[in-house]
Amino acid sequence: MRIIPIQAASPRLRTIQVQGQTYRYHVMVKPSGAQCNLDCSYCFYLHKQDMLHQPKTPRMAESMLELHIKQYIEAQTGNEVVFSWQGGEPTLMGLGFFQRMVELQKKYAKPHQTIENDLQTNGILLDENWCVFLKKNNFLVGLSIDGPADLHDIHRYNKGGKPTHAKVMHAAQLLHQHHVLFNALCVVNRDNSKKPLEVYHFLRDQVQPHMIQFIPGMESAQFQQTAPGHWNPKALPKLGSSAAQPGTTDSVVTDWSIAADDWGIFLSTVWQDWLAHDFGQVFIDQFENVISMMFGYGAQKCVSGQICGKSLAIEHNGDLFSCDHFVYPEYKLGNIQEIHQGDLVFSERQKKFAYAKSNSLPEYCKKCPYLQLCWGDCPKDRFLKTPEGEVGLHYLCSGLKKFFHIATTSKHDITQRLQPH
Repeated sequence: MRIIPIQAASPRLRTIQVQGQTYRYHVMVKPSGAQCNLDCSYCFYLHKQDMLHQPKTPRMAESMLELHIKQYIEAQTGNEVVFSWQGGEPTLMGLGFFQRMVELQKKYAKPHQTIENDLQTNGILLDENWCVFLKKNNFLVGLSIDGPADLHDIHRYNKGGKPTHAKVMHAAQLLHQHHVLFNALCVVNRDNSKKPLEVYHFLRDQVQPHMIQFIPGMESAQFQQTAPGHWNPKALPKLGSSAAQPGTTDSVVTDWSIAADDWGIFLSTVWQDWLAHDFGQVFIDQFENVISMMFGYGAQKCVSGQICGKSLAIEHNGDLFSCDHFVYPEYKLGNIQEIHQGDLVFSERQKKFAYAKSNSLPEYCKKCPYLQLCWGDCPKDRFLKTPEGEVGLHYLCSGLKKFFHIATTSKHDITQRLQPH
């Protein structure tokens, strides 16, 4: 999805216009709640339907849609406002919902602002009409696909347990035919992580997206019951222990979760192949991000930033949460029907959430040579203890170190390639 640079600002943003300041934030909109037409084994959101007591078919009402669009545009003074539509599966809302959404965006758009839209989808419902609409309205699409069929279909199946790869590839074909810009979002799990080049070459050569986004697939074994940061610290395993691996009887993660070292090997293997053959031609978000940070341009991904809290999530009923991966009652900021979302986003509570990322780092991280490339990664996955027993270490720490070592040793090579000839 598009990357949004955001400057943290004072609360009550909607009433403040400070010369020289730009107020920006990003919200993942869940118009159909957690409802989905697939039943992927590793989905981190399906269980929200029960946890949040959503109706059987949650739907964002038009009045709520209009209220969100109005507030979202009001609260931002940058020259671009990006709407991201996610789920569950957002296309379950039907094309008419999105057609009305575009009308409302035009109604409330400020003269100096460009309105952009992203749509994250499994692609199953995309057809000619959808693609015509997406192209006409300049949508950037994120298409979920985990590699070739034998790897994709392990975890991504429909409610009847049937494979989905063929339908996703048909969606990719339609998007290409209609010249709709799209990214491929690949969840790297315990299975496809074992075949990094097979996955990468398939996405590069067969899917041919605008950008490839590799997402590490892992969740705490308690993720359906326990909110991030609310784990029992005494029960958290140390780095390197058997419980810090997937598949063990005492594992701290789900069975389908990628092993930390496998994530490092996956990224390093693809990086070396990409650097040798595809540098400047194929765009991979992790690689663009680490290069940006190595050369002092800052993080392009929230997980690598020193603070977070810049990307929030709004449910179909107007409930606003601190982050897409923190949609738990403990992290609900409020409802936009009661408090303007601009005030919620820049509230003291959300600021505290944002700065907790760096403020809660263990000493092990603070002394790490790769701190400036990582900042402890996403707080939702800090459920390991350091070798010294301090809590707050990211599950993927060992793998991230492997990748950062490979990437940083390539800096001179990249510098030479970037020099004008």
